[in-house]
Amino acid sequence: MKRDAPAAPSGVPGAAPAGRPAVLSGHRPRVGLICLVAAAAYAAIGLVKLATYRASTFDLVIVDQAVRNYAAFRPPYVPVMGAWHDRGLDYLQLADHFSPVYALLAPFYWVHDGPESLIVAQALLLAAAVPFVWLYTRRVLGTAPAYLVAVAFALSGPLAQAALFDAHEAMFVPLLSAIMIERYQAGRTLPAFLAMFALLLVKEDMGLMVIGFGGYLFWIGDRLRGVCCALVGLGGLMAARGAIIPMLGGDTQDTWAYGHFGADLPGALLGMARDPLATLLLPFSDEAKVDTLFLLAWPTLLLCLLSPLTLVALPLVLERMLSDRHLWWQSDFHYNAFIVVVLFCAGVDGLARLLRRLGRGEDRSLRLTWAVAVAAVALTLVPRFGLDQLYHRDFYRGDPVKTAAAAAAVAKIPSGVTVEAANSLGPALTGRTTVLLWTGRPNGADWVVADTSRWEFPFGGPEEQFAQVDRLLSEGYAKVFERDGYVVLHRS
Repeated sequence: MKRDAPAAPSGVPGAAPAGRPAVLSGHRPRVGLICLVAAAAYAAIGLVKLATYRASTFDLVIVDQAVRNYAAFRPPYVPVMGAWHDRGLDYLQLADHFSPVYALLAPFYWVHDGPESLIVAQALLLAAAVPFVWLYTRRVLGTAPAYLVAVAFALSGPLAQAALFDAHEAMFVPLLSAIMIERYQAGRTLPAFLAMFALLLVKEDMGLMVIGFGGYLFWIGDRLRGVCCALVGLGGLMAARGAIIPMLGGDTQDTWAYGHFGADLPGALLGMARDPLATLLLPFSDEAKVDTLFLLAWPTLLLCLLSPLTLVALPLVLERMLSDRHLWWQSDFHYNAFIVVVLFCAGVDGLARLLRRLGRGEDRSLRLTWAVAVAAVALTLVPRFGLDQLYHRDFYRGDPVKTAAAAAAVAKIPSGVTVEAANSLGPALTGRTTVLLWTGRPNGADWVVADTSRWEFPFGGPEEQFAQVDRLLSEGYAKVFERDGYVVLHRS
């Protein structure tokens, strides 16, 4: 018998019996409106950045090249990553990150062949998780709290940051994890486990979330399924990292960030075992880590920590916080989008468990008060994350002088050529050229479009970028355009 399963507590008005959808006809347009507004906001962020030359080659061009090849029924080659790793322009996206789920985006490119399609698709996928969060919350807490939590979720920082940072495989995870959690709670195990299996096709480390889901099922008493899920997650993780990626020409050492423990997984586990106390303290060893951990839990008023559902997110959190890559620790990128649904649902479940322990499980006012507070916290955090851009006029304008100069520089590049482009210019060229990232390391491209006036990844600063332009001129490139820091070079 399951213990502490997340079924709807008795007395919740309108709670649907397990196995039946909680959506009623009157709620569909209202929940749909939340989804529509959220999708429009997420899409606006990405499209404005793209139009004003503030999108980035890493990762928008990477995903664009893969999906464009899928749409043309070709293998998902990503020349930009092949050049970056010095592994050839026929490098497969699946060898970099195991994300075959990108193939599902090919139909968007049949409608419009360009990175705009990725931005819109990502916005729709992120917003599509809202109804499942609403369903889960309504079943546990009631209708009014469900709307407030759904709005708070749509406003959440992880979704805003995912929309702000171009396009990433993270776009699929909120929806799939929401289906997995909500459908399991509703007693619809088939779609829940199908979504769970689909997570393994998003990224090579999503087996960690599946392992966490298995741990959650085991905790609540569904032990056989829990063990099976954990084994599936472990198998998916080992297959992707240990077999598929190396077989396709990739190197898992590219993403190995645990050298402080050991050179490989067995060595790292041994290193952790030698000093378990230091390992336990490592997730709290840096201010950025503590800030990120707090921002993950605070939107639910820390109540997510009272729910075993948090186990679903724990392996992915540890993957980041135990690493030696400071970018993984930050809350300003898209990484939190992988676990945001888990934590919101855990907050809902944590409140229900707390109220039952206090003997207040039937108290509708406390449920509503918590939901109001969650929505209020979400509003206070909006200025901290990407949605803040939408109510600033300057965001839509960008820098008109730089935007005009960038458009003029991009126009000088002929269609069909291979071009090394500054990080912010690659997205504007990827629809009609083969884009490689301009790094200062020669890749043999006859065209280079550089930016010498502002910092561009991966350089150390504009001075270094200016020096690289001088080097190219000394190596036989000719300057065919220069304006406001943008330089177009061509080698005959």
